[in-house]
Amino acid sequence: MRFLYGTGNPAKLSAMKKCLESINRKYNIELIGLKDLNVEIPLAPENGSTPLENAHQKAVTYYKAFRLPVFSCDSGLYFDNILEQDQPGVHVRTVNGKSLTDEEMVVHYSGLAKKYNNLTAHYKNAICFVYDDTHLYEAMDPSMESEKFVIATKPHSAIREKGFPIDSLSIDIKTGKYFYDLSKRKLNQMAVEDGFLQFFEFILKEIKGL
Repeated sequence: MRFLYGTGNPAKLSAMKKCLESINRKYNIELIGLKDLNVEIPLAPENGSTPLENAHQKAVTYYKAFRLPVFSCDSGLYFDNILEQDQPGVHVRTVNGKSLTDEEMVVHYSGLAKKYNNLTAHYKNAICFVYDDTHLYEAMDPSMESEKFVIATKPHSAIREKGFPIDSLSIDIKTGKYFYDLSKRKLNQMAVEDGFLQFFEFILKEIKGL
């Protein structure tokens, strides 16, 4: 089965391929991204108030454009005990109407951490999958939420992964270590992969029965 992941971010495509490795052997999924299509990509609206609304808008837009089974994901970043005006929510990369670069995001969020003396944060994640004209599946479950973590005032001194700038500021609450200094096993334990895997297991069984 060939699925289009509605993202132009190669880091996100790679991460999703890794997430789906365990079920790919069973269902033989070929996962491609928007850049693999080598065509003009329509601009999908992302003006929803929740990650699920944005994921839905993107998936429906890309399905109508390419007529391929397609899924889109969206996330919201939420901090504990801050002013509403500083709460990013679904506008993680956009501040005051401006889309930030990776470096600008590091500066912005490290600045918020200084303002509030570090920040406790978590991600809410959502997914929408459009298989055909009559089958659409979507979810934003607690199983897709990240564990809580801390946003630091300074980024990791050595590592910065393109496309995931906030990870360089993220610190595990239990160990006090930057995400990049945690073992692979610990990172896997903190990941939200279980929720996405459950979602894909469900829809793949549904699709198989169509």
